[in-house]
Amino acid sequence: MAGAIASRMSFSSLKRKQPKTFTVRIATMDAEMEFSCEVKWKGKDLFDLVCRTLGLRETWFFGLQYTIKDTVAWLKMDKKVLDHDVPTEEPVTFHFLAKFYPENAEEELVQEITQHLFFLQVKKQILDEKIYCPPEASVLLASYAVQAKYGDYDPNVHKRGFLAQEELLPKRVINLYQMTPEMWEERITAWYAEHRGRARDEAEMEYLKIAQDLEMYGVNYFAIRFTIKPLDKKIDVFKFNSSKLRVNKLILQLCIGNHDLFMRRRKADSLEVQQMKAQAREEKARKQMERQRLAREKQMREEAERTRDELERRLMQLKEEATMANEALMRSEETADLLAEKAQITEEEAKLLAQKAAEAEQEMQRIKATAIRTEEEKRLMEQKVLEAEMLALKMAEESERRAKEADQLKQDLQEARESERRAKQKLLEITSKSSYTSMNSSTTALPTDLPSFNLISESLSFDFKDTDMKRLSMEIEKEKVEYMEKSKHLQEQLNELKTEIEALKLKERETALDILHNENASRGTSKHNTIKKLTLQSTKSRVAFFEEL
Repeated sequence: MAGAIASRMSFSSLKRKQPKTFTVRIATMDAEMEFSCEVKWKGKDLFDLVCRTLGLRETWFFGLQYTIKDTVAWLKMDKKVLDHDVPTEEPVTFHFLAKFYPENAEEELVQEITQHLFFLQVKKQILDEKIYCPPEASVLLASYAVQAKYGDYDPNVHKRGFLAQEELLPKRVINLYQMTPEMWEERITAWYAEHRGRARDEAEMEYLKIAQDLEMYGVNYFAIRFTIKPLDKKIDVFKFNSSKLRVNKLILQLCIGNHDLFMRRRKADSLEVQQMKAQAREEKARKQMERQRLAREKQMREEAERTRDELERRLMQLKEEATMANEALMRSEETADLLAEKAQITEEEAKLLAQKAAEAEQEMQRIKATAIRTEEEKRLMEQKVLEAEMLALKMAEESERRAKEADQLKQDLQEARESERRAKQKLLEITSKSSYTSMNSSTTALPTDLPSFNLISESLSFDFKDTDMKRLSMEIEKEKVEYMEKSKHLQEQLNELKTEIEALKLKERETALDILHNENASRGTSKHNTIKKLTLQSTKSRVAFFEEL
């Protein structure tokens, strides 16, 4: 009996030494992870493991969401994971999502990973039309999403059609206008080109700063019985509920969480948050200095490339001029040789004609001296004399013409030799210039290894003293002023785009949210005005406000 009890105890202890585990799959906005969890783990154990894996410290915004019976629910931190109504099949799937939203993303979101997860979630909600976004704001948000993904716009790389496979606009916006995908891409690219110089985190933050002003940002909607019923005559309260108990618990959970976050914002930052913000400021300053260094290096590289291109262009021009001068010289030499040869031939011909003329003259004298015995011989002799005289006259004229032609050829030869001299002089000048340019190029040429500019980075160090922080504060204030000016310019651009595409709108395709948005815009009603009005009123007046709705 005792042996059986001992064996059972040893078997029980062996079972305790081998705790059961189950597999959990965590889906974030851009990745999936699997963990092996112990059965005894509570929601906080799993949530902390996910946050540590992601390197996330701003945990108060997030939660683990799951779906049960077509209703979303959030994992409770103080309750065992398997005690929730989660599916029994493994792996058990949870979605790591933002549960609560910041009032001011730029001031409240410190870590870059936090900003990135919010950007991805809000972007998906806008594309899935869970957050209503006007058409003109959709185009602007799309341009910042493109900047975050592709970096600075480069017309040689980002050619027409590079956004054809991207999902950037809600289908409602695309269907509302008679515009082709190319027309939408053209307008998105026009704004995308203006965001040059913004890093990914800056583009994502600009996206969130615009999205946080949308009416449905950070709002959860539930189907409820909206019956207002005072529970106590001394206290003005109202109650509402849903037909599903699970939804009522979810609403209560969200209300409590939002209230806790509201109170957290009004308190002084904890030591952990202060450290996070200090680290974020230092990291921001470091990145800014790094971007400035890269911008300087890029500018120097571009200037060096421009100088190199200019030198190459000038060298090519000098080579072309030298080639043209050489060709001109060769043509001049050939012309001079031809003219000299022609002049020599003409001179020989003139000498030959002169010789023939002399012979004709001698023949004429001989004929005159010869005695003519008969009249016929005399007539024939006179005729021959006349012909000889005419031939001599013609020979004299031809000799004179040839002499003039020889003189002209000599003059042309002299001019050709003068042109040859000038061409040689010009070639000599070009050669001397080319040598001088090559000497300057060799003295001003930059190393082919352009990244050698990194000698600047070796001398950089990051010593964040008080003066640095004061300078950074002044820069932040300056950026705020610039942001206000950009906001005004941005609003003008939005109005301009809205006016431009208004003519292409199909009124019959407007949704109920489009109509409601237009009515609120015409009345000047917005989410911020409503919240401000409610916060300044008493509970009783707020109840009356909702009764009027």
